[in-house]
Amino acid sequence: MKSDETYMRLALDAARQAGEAGEVPVGAALVSAAGDVVAVAGNNTVSAHDPTGHAEIRALRQAAQTLKNYRLPETTLYVTLEPCVMCTGAISFARVARVVIAASDPKGGAIWHGPKFFEQPTCHWRPEVAQGPFADEAGALLKDFFRARRS
Repeated sequence: MKSDETYMRLALDAARQAGEAGEVPVGAALVSAAGDVVAVAGNNTVSAHDPTGHAEIRALRQAAQTLKNYRLPETTLYVTLEPCVMCTGAISFARVARVVIAASDPKGGAIWHGPKFFEQPTCHWRPEVAQGPFADEAGALLKDFFRARRS
C-alpha cells in the first residue's frame, strides 16, 4: 500500500487546482482499505454556487456514488486543512475510519479546534485522526491565496 505522503499529494494537487480556479485551495482524497483512490476533490463553493462545496463533502459524495453506499467504512480521508464542523459531521455520518490532516485551522477547524466535534458526547462515530504530512505546503497555499486576494 502507498504511504500517507502519496495520498496527501493527491489532496494537495486538488487544492492547487481549486486555488487556480479561484476557490479556497483545500483538497481531499478518499482511499479504500486496499489503498485504492476512491475520490479526489477540491473546493468548489464559488463556481458551483454551493455552500456545501467543500473538498471533503465533494470527496464523500463522489465515493458514496462510486461505492453505492452512504457509509464509507474502512476508508481514509486525506485533507489539506482541518475540516470544519459541517465536514466533520459528514465524516462521522459516513463512518470514515481515519482522517489524515495536513494543516490545522485554529479559526474554522472542528477536530482539534472549536467544537472538537469528535470529542462531543453526541458524536455517534469517531474516526482515528492523525497529523499528516505537508502541513507547511498546505498552509502556504492558503496564505498565498488570501494574500493575493487582499492585495
